[in-house]
Amino acid sequence: MIEVVQAFDRKKIAELPSDDATSLERKLTIGHGLFKDRKGWLKPYQRIEVLRKIATLMEGKREEFGRRIAQEGGKPLTDALIEADRAIDGVRTAADLLRSSGGREIPMGLTPASMGRRAWTLEEPIGLVAAISAFNHPLNLVVHQIAPAIASGCPIIIKPATATPLNCVEFVKLVHEAGMPEGWVQTFLPEERGLSEAFATDHRIAFLSFIGSGGVGWSLRSKLAPGTRCALEHGGVAPVIIDKSANLGDIIAPITKGGYYHAGQVCVSVQRIYAHAEIVDEFVEMFREKVHGLVVGDPLLAETEVGPLIKPAEADRVASWINEAACAGAKRIGGERLSETTLNPCILVEPPKDAKVSKLEVFGPLTCVYAFNQLEEAIAEANSLPVAFQSSIFTRHLSAALTAAEHFDASAVMINDHTAFRTDWMPFAGRRESGYGIGGIPYTMREMTAEKMVVFRL
Repeated sequence: MIEVVQAFDRKKIAELPSDDATSLERKLTIGHGLFKDRKGWLKPYQRIEVLRKIATLMEGKREEFGRRIAQEGGKPLTDALIEADRAIDGVRTAADLLRSSGGREIPMGLTPASMGRRAWTLEEPIGLVAAISAFNHPLNLVVHQIAPAIASGCPIIIKPATATPLNCVEFVKLVHEAGMPEGWVQTFLPEERGLSEAFATDHRIAFLSFIGSGGVGWSLRSKLAPGTRCALEHGGVAPVIIDKSANLGDIIAPITKGGYYHAGQVCVSVQRIYAHAEIVDEFVEMFREKVHGLVVGDPLLAETEVGPLIKPAEADRVASWINEAACAGAKRIGGERLSETTLNPCILVEPPKDAKVSKLEVFGPLTCVYAFNQLEEAIAEANSLPVAFQSSIFTRHLSAALTAAEHFDASAVMINDHTAFRTDWMPFAGRRESGYGIGGIPYTMREMTAEKMVVFRL
């Protein structure tokens, strides 16, 4: 059995039956068998009907989903309800995309040898999908994996994070209630860690969708069966540059949201802030005042803005990284331990470049502030790590915005917005150690399809 507890106070909220090796084999056999039976593939109109029905059912359970997100994941209820709304919209997005997806014509007659032919492509489901999800968005992330699989016509087996399986299980129940035939969407809840690797690397898996740590993701990729495609979504140490032209009164709120949303447990959370030397002191003081006012505590309370870390061990780790940087000379603002799972939001000013907080993804309620003199210097520092995901610059100068846009090593550059901005239809991908492949519902649908060309000789 898998015991699920509330992230905030560690109180038990549920027990779920776990899967063993025999159960895994049964689920793989079912999913692979459905894909191999081409006559039984679900038609586009059937997939649209199911997805639309899922979205309608989710709307009726919005508050339940929001409360469950706050309980098992620790996200403040206000933000948890927003996650539920995003998930509903994501399911609808997948259904809508089916109306415009399809193959394309390949031109013929361009050479004498290609005369008398017509060619076009068809989009087919790639095969059985293995999905491994993360804890920090326990509903929206599984929607980003399951909804594209349904839309693409792929059977999928999904393993939610062990700490946050409840939203996934409830969502899959709605999938079946909406009319999805048995076996097309299955959950996998192993207690034994080794079974996750056996699941992802099985030869029947055509596509692995992995959201989680870089170490685990890259390890799994190296062990995939021949022919298995994958998408890996890891994390980063997201940089923000504050140009001296920026209006500090306008930027404090978005940077605070980007740094402390979900206690910083987001793969593109603001972590490294590079502020121009002429305004860095004023920025730090205004930022300190805003961060100090954040309400920390029980995520089920409406006033809470920063909730717990997912486990006490994670709070221990973040606290130790803060202490390490402070002992090495960083100016520490906040960061006190409030409970087994919560920390006061922390700002570290000028931590050493070799400190963990300057090099590694914190995944906690912490931002670091560094001064710079030249924009090129700040961009070089922002690009100095082996991770590269989303970056941002706050400026009122077009030249600075364009310079950053062109020179940031990032998959997305935000101008006058924080690094954690995302919509569910935009491409979402890490470069280098931050990931592989492209997320975002339309792009995941593309990853889960295989293009077949038909050449017709007249």
